[in-house]
Amino acid sequence: MLVRVKAAGICHSDAHYRAGISSVASLPLTLGHEVSGIVEIVGGEVQTAKRGDRVCLHYLATCGACEWCRADNEQFCRDGQMMGKHRAGGYAEFVLMPERSVFALPDEVPFPQGAILMCSSATSLHALRQARLRPGESVAVFGAGGLGSSAIQLAQALGAAAVFAVDINPHKLAFAATLGATPVDAASDDPVAAIQVLTDGRGVDVALELVGLPLTMQQAVGSLAIKGRAALVGITQESFPVAPYPEVINKEAEIIGVSDHLAAELPELIAFAREGKLNLAPAVTACIPLEADAINLALDRLEAFSDEVRTVVQP
Repeated sequence: MLVRVKAAGICHSDAHYRAGISSVASLPLTLGHEVSGIVEIVGGEVQTAKRGDRVCLHYLATCGACEWCRADNEQFCRDGQMMGKHRAGGYAEFVLMPERSVFALPDEVPFPQGAILMCSSATSLHALRQARLRPGESVAVFGAGGLGSSAIQLAQALGAAAVFAVDINPHKLAFAATLGATPVDAASDDPVAAIQVLTDGRGVDVALELVGLPLTMQQAVGSLAIKGRAALVGITQESFPVAPYPEVINKEAEIIGVSDHLAAELPELIAFAREGKLNLAPAVTACIPLEADAINLALDRLEAFSDEVRTVVQP
């Protein structure tokens, strides 16, 4: 179906695609994979939506028939295409996606928030699910930006007893504190040592690495408690050191890769937003027009790890 774009979030992955750190299918290509909008045209076989519906888009267009799609692991679909990487994305007036990628957006959720639900929030929820977070456990979130602000709230919604937000940016740490996280300033202290102090020497049950730097990946693993799980989300081409015996073997700790997110997780995520358990209004720190200069400036600021949490394009 054809969707009129009302909002498209700018993700750090877009900066990676622009820089060539993560490859795209072919050029030229329209970026943008966090999209919400209004259904404009539906195909003859569409059954779940009609013209005028408010929707948000799962950024993967998949076959729906391969073994990965049938197992609800469509991020590994053999023929899968991601908006803004393999097919035209949402920095546009319209975008075309199959019916299985289109989800109803409740009236309670504004379009800018609906857009960033579809990557930063969805990926954070998938990471927490991959890490098997249980009620009463503790969580360290490395990176308090767009993904981190969602991860903090989602960890709380899933019953985390304590959430620690690790960053070097004082504005993002202050923002994390308003969400109920305990800030850990990695610019002035070793975050692994700080987390040990905050947890009485135990470490955390779950660590989410959302930055994509070898140092923060190493710190996430180092912060784990016995039986802890480190979920790696941030994209990097570089390796990082791990001390196998003290950090993994002797703790029976786990290092878990997190790839994208799942369509099956989106109804729960949208419900969290509708019920107010996930409030993304403060995370939308800037809205810009659909203009190349404005978008490139926002991508420049992302690469520089500026104070903005999430910038949204509004055509």
